[in-house]
Amino acid sequence: MNNIALSVLDLVATRPAESAGSAIARSVETAQFVEKLGYKRYWLAEHHSIQGLACSATAVLIGHIAAATQTIRVGSGGIMLPNHAPLIIAEQFGTLESIFPGRIDLGLGRAPGSDRATMHALRRSLIGGVDDFPNSLQELLAYLGEPVPGQKVFAVPGQNTNVPITLLGSSDYSAQLAGYLGLPFAFAAHFAPEYLLPALQLYRETFRPSELCPEPYAMAALPVIVAPTDEEAERLLTTPQQRFLALTRGQPVELKPPVDSMEGLWNPMEKQAVHSRLREAITGSPETVARKLAAFLDRTGVQEIFAVTDTYHQSDRLRSYELLAEIAPTATPADQAEYAY
Repeated sequence: MNNIALSVLDLVATRPAESAGSAIARSVETAQFVEKLGYKRYWLAEHHSIQGLACSATAVLIGHIAAATQTIRVGSGGIMLPNHAPLIIAEQFGTLESIFPGRIDLGLGRAPGSDRATMHALRRSLIGGVDDFPNSLQELLAYLGEPVPGQKVFAVPGQNTNVPITLLGSSDYSAQLAGYLGLPFAFAAHFAPEYLLPALQLYRETFRPSELCPEPYAMAALPVIVAPTDEEAERLLTTPQQRFLALTRGQPVELKPPVDSMEGLWNPMEKQAVHSRLREAITGSPETVARKLAAFLDRTGVQEIFAVTDTYHQSDRLRSYELLAEIAPTATPADQAEYAY
């Protein structure tokens, strides 16, 4: 496990009646904390019109986190490309790269991350948004790369910044496209674990080397909670369990305090649905998590883990990241040191 890189995926969760500013301040504290522990990246998601998540203005948050840190890479996990014009994304991330050179990542997702009404509110057409993903991606890559003869529109800033792009996915579509284009691929096992292994296999089978990524570079985001004992970790897990239960019921997904037992809070079908969403969660004492993480890495072969640690109390979250860093040192393998990524 010494070669696994550790990173964080943050959805900037709010507690009931908590202000967005308070949740964002907690994310800043978390980023500063994991930076000192040697974590490689701190990524923020994009979600819209979801009560309980304060990550809608993702590019703004990335700039805020990057300004509060010094060395850790900060990026999107991810920007939902169908929601935005490629030129706008290129300008935003070109600006971020200009301010924080060598520290900005652009993770891109194909799903809108919202419902139809929210897509309308984002002023994007519902026609062709998701299906046009490959064309929009190529347009974005052109805005971030070297200008070509006859080009009429330029991203300023953006052009020639070559902000590193990763494709995110929860199915086989982005896995195959990432392989075809020779891009890194990150799988969202924190909410779609059932497709993890098929997507990773397809990515590696279709991979074609590129200047950015000479060999496949696979990552996975998954729930991780490390506590002094297995029993405490299982209790802390009831916070994300309550979140997925609320999601299943169409309720706000705010962070709720842990409970001693989930029995009585869900019915059998809801319990099965929540367990299915959290089937790749790695929780327990340091010894238990070390064993589970080793098994996960052997099974998936991913080079990087994005820990999604949604605990109610900030102290539990920071302790979990600290214990995880002790279990899995974040040194990058020597054969990956040359990668631009």
